[in-house]
Amino acid sequence: MVGELRRLAARAPGNGHLPRDRSLGEPGHGAARALGPVEDHLADPGSLHRHRQRYPAAGHLHGREAGVLRRHGLVALGHTLAGTTNVCKTAGVADERVQSAIAHWAPRFIANGVDASDFSRVTAGIARWEDWCQGWCAAAEVYEDLGRAALARGRRRSAGAQLARAAVYYHFAKFLFVQDLEQMRAAHQRAVRCLADALPDLDPPGHRVTVPLGSSEMVGVLRLPSTGGPHPVVVLIAGLDSAKEEFRSTEALFLERGLATFAVDGPGQGEAEYALPIRPDWEVPGAAILDALSALPAIDADRVGLWGVSLGGYYAPRWASADDRVRACIALAGPYDFGEGWDRLPALTREAFRVRARCASDAEAARRAGELTLAGRADRIRAPLQIVFGKQDRLIPWAQAARLAREASGPVDLLLFEDGNHVCTNISWHHRLRSADWMAEQLRARPHG
Repeated sequence: MVGELRRLAARAPGNGHLPRDRSLGEPGHGAARALGPVEDHLADPGSLHRHRQRYPAAGHLHGREAGVLRRHGLVALGHTLAGTTNVCKTAGVADERVQSAIAHWAPRFIANGVDASDFSRVTAGIARWEDWCQGWCAAAEVYEDLGRAALARGRRRSAGAQLARAAVYYHFAKFLFVQDLEQMRAAHQRAVRCLADALPDLDPPGHRVTVPLGSSEMVGVLRLPSTGGPHPVVVLIAGLDSAKEEFRSTEALFLERGLATFAVDGPGQGEAEYALPIRPDWEVPGAAILDALSALPAIDADRVGLWGVSLGGYYAPRWASADDRVRACIALAGPYDFGEGWDRLPALTREAFRVRARCASDAEAARRAGELTLAGRADRIRAPLQIVFGKQDRLIPWAQAARLAREASGPVDLLLFEDGNHVCTNISWHHRLRSADWMAEQLRARPHG
């Protein structure tokens, strides 16, 4: 499998293979460019079938879906998801990096589209961090095969759901796997491809949109609610190790409330991380994103909100501090000063930042992290600001959220949860709906139905 991933890495995720989709209107020079579904596939999906766990038979199956499951050593989808119930249990003694990933991010995986039984089964089979990427790629491929089988039979709704889930699994294969950039990039290619192929069959559909930034570009996914437009829009901003492939569950909350969503890979993130390093001045890529969205007839440029998660919870208020076109901002578990707690961050997080910020050493990365600060900027935030934070966050001290709340000049809604972890994914239903309602109120959205 590693060899196959490295072979695929020769083809970086990009837009050269993605056909135009003119359904959003023909953009002018320098404007957003909408792109449609991908027709060609990365590789034969039967090529990554090693190290699969087999389950006993549970009845007689027919059809293409049965063939997919049998090729993976599985008999029924229920058996695909079978596994231990303890999501933090691993076989034998996992190395420290695997244990850290499980301890810090298990709730996040499950809240953002990974089945809990899958999480238990996959992580139980990973003893070394070096096996993390291929373990999650193997799990992703099950759903990719199911999605492509459904697509071949014309079951487009099922195909979209399965391929979107595959994209999430491939994303989590690569999310912090910067120790082997070839494997990481190959897994990322598959995440991008699966989501691109899923977009036409999501409800509502999605469109790939590119945004020029300097000599490179950023890529995002635009989805429009079924209510009449032009629509208010929420820009979803990822963090250090998240990307647009992870945001389907968050998009749904805003779409249901009449808000369009634009999940974008900015500098150091997803499709942009190969050409654009992490940067502190997110008002620059932010302005490019807003310029591009404002040029689309389907978007109401006077009703733009931002939602940023983790390090994106720094990028969003930083952008809002410099752009009066931003009407509302949600900062979910973002740092006020990313460098302040550098030494307390997990080793996986520090290394991912070093690589994605193009730093040669940990010391240089620590200095660069210190540049990501809202000092001297927070008092320029005049748009309504909601700050969501958990007091059990082990990555960023909750006191940083309180500081941002004190210094922002506009209205602030500070939600501090006593039992919330980083990003509060362990109590997601305590804040996600509330944040979606808050944003809809700020942007005066018309709810679906």
